[in-house]
Amino acid sequence: MRFSVVGATAVLACALGFPVLAQTGQTLRDGAAIAPEPQAQIIRKSTSGTKANQLFGSKGAPSAHKPAAIGTYAKGCLAGGVQLPESGPTWQAMRLSRNRHWGHPETIQFLKELSAYAATQPGWSGLYLGDISQARGGPMLSGHQSHQLGLDADIWLYRPTRLNLSRAERERLSSTNVRSGDQRSVNSNWTQQHANIIKRAAEDPRVDRIFITAPAKIWMCNNTRGNRKWLQKVRPLYGHNTHFHVRLKCPRGQAGCINQTPTVKALSKGGDGCDATLNWWVTDYLNPPKKVTQTKKKPAKKTPRKRGARDYTMADLPKQCMTVLQSN
Repeated sequence: MRFSVVGATAVLACALGFPVLAQTGQTLRDGAAIAPEPQAQIIRKSTSGTKANQLFGSKGAPSAHKPAAIGTYAKGCLAGGVQLPESGPTWQAMRLSRNRHWGHPETIQFLKELSAYAATQPGWSGLYLGDISQARGGPMLSGHQSHQLGLDADIWLYRPTRLNLSRAERERLSSTNVRSGDQRSVNSNWTQQHANIIKRAAEDPRVDRIFITAPAKIWMCNNTRGNRKWLQKVRPLYGHNTHFHVRLKCPRGQAGCINQTPTVKALSKGGDGCDATLNWWVTDYLNPPKKVTQTKKKPAKKTPRKRGARDYTMADLPKQCMTVLQSN
C-alpha cells in the first residue's frame, strides 16, 4: 500500500499542533509554508550523517510551535520550549553559558513552585537550578544522556542564602556534596530541609521520579514517619550526590511523548523502595563480588560499545524532531 506525501505531512502537522492547509497539502510553520516534499528530502539527506547533538546543540532558540515533548527522555526533542528566567524571586539558574534552561511549560512552572516552597525552609532563600534542556531539546553536546524532552531538571543541593549571584559566580560556584567519603552514608551537609524539599517534589502529581545518591534515600527511609508513599518516587542513582534530578511525567494529551518504564510502582513492587535493592548501592555496587577465574578459559569476545545519545543521528529520533529542528 502506498501512502501519499500530502497525507503523511498532514498527520505529522496534526501531531505537533500545526494548522494544515487542506487544499494545498502544506502546513503553516513559523508563518510560512513548509517546503514541498522533494526539498524536505534534500534537507533530510544533508543532515543524515551529522550527529543529532551537533544539530540540536547549534540551536539557541526554541521552535515556533505549540509546546510538545516528543519521544522518550533519552531519545526525543522539545517543540515550543519555554526558557526559565535567569533569576526569579526564589530561584537562580546556574551555568548560564550552557543555555540549557529551556523546558516544557509544565516543567518551568513546577520549578518556580518548588523554589517558592524551598524559600519557606529555615535558612533557604530558594533554589539554584541546573540543567533542564536545550532550546529544542534533543541530544546534548556533552553531559546528559537524557534531558531531551524538557521534562528533566537538575536541582542543586547547595543551600542558597542569597539570590544575587553574578554570571561569573554562577559559572564558578560548585554545588554541595552530601555523600560521605566512603559513599555509604550522608555527611554533615545533608539536612532535614533537603529531605523536605525532595518530599515536596515527590508528592507533586506531575513528577514521575526523582534521582539522588543512594545514601540520601537511605537516610530518608530511616527518618520518615507517617506517610511514606512518596518515597516510591525517590530512586537511588550514582552521580547524584551534588544535585537531585526531577523527571516529570508526559503532559496530558501529548501522544508523542513516552513515559519511562518500568514505572516506579513496578520497580519497588508496590512498596517504598526501602529494601535490599536500595542497600545494594552501598554494598555490592561499591564492592562487587570477585569473579572466580577459570583455567584454560577462552578469551572473552569484545562487546561492541553501546550507542549513546551523542552517537545518534536524526534517523534515530522521532520523525517529528526533524520538523522541530528545521523551524525558523
